[in-house]
Amino acid sequence: MRKSSPDAHQTPTIQVIERMFSLVDVLASREEAMSLKDISEQTGLHPSTAHRILNDLTVGRFVDRPEAGTYRLGMRLLELGNLVKGRLNVRDAALEPMRELHKLIQQPVNLSVRQGDEIVYVERAYSERSGMQVVRAIGGRAPLHLTSTGKLFLAADEPQRVRAYATRTGLAGHTRNSITQLPALERELARARQSGVARDDEELETGVRCMAAGIHDDQGHLVAGLSISAPADRLDESWLPKLQQTARQISAALGHEQAER
Repeated sequence: MRKSSPDAHQTPTIQVIERMFSLVDVLASREEAMSLKDISEQTGLHPSTAHRILNDLTVGRFVDRPEAGTYRLGMRLLELGNLVKGRLNVRDAALEPMRELHKLIQQPVNLSVRQGDEIVYVERAYSERSGMQVVRAIGGRAPLHLTSTGKLFLAADEPQRVRAYATRTGLAGHTRNSITQLPALERELARARQSGVARDDEELETGVRCMAAGIHDDQGHLVAGLSISAPADRLDESWLPKLQQTARQISAALGHEQAER
């Protein structure tokens, strides 16, 4: 007996999936419900074919039928979208781009998030050859106003929230370069707000300078900061575009769409 080719079974299945995607794309292009006639015309599918696939999608709640003969995207897609969004983890998205950036500059690359009045280091790409002692380990904390990433978060706050932060913390310093006065901090934050980049000029640790760029989620919210740490005399301004590009890459992986600056 002649054996059938595997493609004989696969092709119809693939064709149905392609048609299903086509239907979903057409429904996604319109806010209001669409008639079967319009859907058929826009997809190029025969009405009976479109009707059969739409009915299957309706059973799975991928498509809703608000009135007889009309269709729109269903709530199941929203549920799945929220599930995917909830599983997007900034650390997972950042890890490989951070490693690639470290390969280029051979200095520590840090990922930090905000928790209250501090940043927390959640990931780091570094090597012993960087020539700088790694003081802040993963899980370590530092005040917002003394760190490049912390300044990004403060720059995203309303002025009254920055003043409240200053009152709560007293803007305590760690080194002679630490910013401990509110007017100076506000000027620093204005610069960060304008450029999208923040810096730490030996304000947290003597002999260490940092630069940071923000990572944003699909809603445009600042969710983390990506920073480069280096010995004070080795921080290279040519790293800045690479840092910003890497932060944009991670943001894009989280669903952020950024207009060209």
